Amino acid sequence: MNASLADSISPSILQGYQQRINSGLCNYLDVNGFCNVLVGSSGGLDSALTIALASQALGPTRVTAITMPSCYSSEGSVEDSKTLCEGLGVKLLKCPIIDIVDRISERMALNLNAPVSGVALENLQARARGVLLMTYSNLYGHLVLSTGNKSEASVGYCTLYGDTCGGLNLIGDLYKTEVFALARHMNRNAGKEVIPQKIIDKAPSAELAPDQKDSDSLPDYDILDLLLQVILGTVDESVRAKQLLDQKVPKNQQDTLFERVGALVSDSEFKRRQLPPAISLRGT
Repeated sequence: MNASLADSISPSILQGYQQRINSGLCNYLDVNGFCNVLVGSSGGLDSALTIALASQALGPTRVTAITMPSCYSSEGSVEDSKTLCEGLGVKLLKCPIIDIVDRISERMALNLNAPVSGVALENLQARARGVLLMTYSNLYGHLVLSTGNKSEASVGYCTLYGDTCGGLNLIGDLYKTEVFALARHMNRNAGKEVIPQKIIDKAPSAELAPDQKDSDSLPDYDILDLLLQVILGTVDESVRAKQLLDQKVPKNQQDTLFERVGALVSDSEFKRRQLPPAISLRGT
């Protein structure tokens, strides 16, 4: 992750983000009559930050996490979830989805003559996790917190009725570089690894296919976030982002990137209209 973009965010801004998330979550629970929250823990940074923020806002006893490994999940992802939750004092449950995905795939092939493969198989895994989270929510009354960041949502790098399941998103107004920055900020303030450094350093991956990395489908986040800030940001954000982009990407290559990312933003509008509400961090 390029340091210049994430590290350019001042500690006061990051502290303001954390305070808004804290008060936003508490107010949302009070208004909607929830006491506890539930988060799917992938072992990645987005879910780790969501769990850590919820734990600090509510106390660890009001947060439950579930790790739901598939056949493509690394052992490290499960162990990283365990390390995170043990450090926070958050209860972590484990429910593998391998049998669920296999059974649905078998039924699709047998009854519908529709063998599941490719993107459909990737999305099936995400949706199996969504079913487990929402069913647990129904049983015990927890509010499910979705964990997608603004960068992914802007370009549609998410699965409807899968990782988008939930009643509230704490980090949905944070670009991915801001997710990294806030995680580092929380660790610095605490003087310890609230979020294990191993999770922060890990290459972002949905782990829905062999050796999958986010960078296989998207520009690196330090470039993607600048492109998105030019496209979606305020005038001041756009100007600043364009100046940084000019330092990183030759101008004769930018048109292709803007065309690619702009098309992703446009084509994924239907997804964004169905996402859980996110706590607003940029308004007055």
